[in-house]
Amino acid sequence: MAVRINPSILTADFANLEHELGRIASADLVHVDVMDNHFVPNLTFGQRMVESLQRVTPLPLDVHLMIDDPDRWAPGYAEAGAFSVTFHAEAAADPVPLARRLRSIGARAGIAVKPGTAIEPYLELLPEFDQVLVMTVEPGFGGQSFIESVMPKLGLLRDAASRSGLDTWLQVDGGINEQTIITAAEAGANTFVAGSSVFNAADPAAQIESLRAAAATHLH
Repeated sequence: MAVRINPSILTADFANLEHELGRIASADLVHVDVMDNHFVPNLTFGQRMVESLQRVTPLPLDVHLMIDDPDRWAPGYAEAGAFSVTFHAEAAADPVPLARRLRSIGARAGIAVKPGTAIEPYLELLPEFDQVLVMTVEPGFGGQSFIESVMPKLGLLRDAASRSGLDTWLQVDGGINEQTIITAAEAGANTFVAGSSVFNAADPAAQIESLRAAAATHLH
């Protein structure tokens, strides 16, 4: 099973994003946090920024929508060329039709859950999603501490995916570093969002390889 390292540009230098993207050229995808200051108390990028990023990076974009009404807005990000579009279970009115719409446009469809949201209602819906994002911090700001108590969700997801023969990407986002990535990999994650630990490193490329190696040796 492959390990994917997706650096989050939330902690990058926004004034020099093209340069920052060059520093993470060895990553698997670029994680783009879209926040609307409604679903979460922070405001970041919109669709035009995603379109601009698409033009300056060869890496696929892993867009994480922390926004209200994704049923309305998420398809636009798929149309803008995002490789993967993840919306929040807590915000979507009809997750399955939305996921199908994203797939029909050509993007991978992902669903995300906050730390306090139960995963059980979504286990039987796994075939509808290409990725499930288990938040390991409260969504909204970078640099938070890893919440280890959400790890059992990954075990449930991994077991459900295995029983159904699905190659679902199980992603974690928040507080990922050389230690916490091992905990998440052992719990069942295979796709890891890392922000501060990559962009604050003296050598982001070396840090990406270090994280990848740590996860690969502990992958469940």
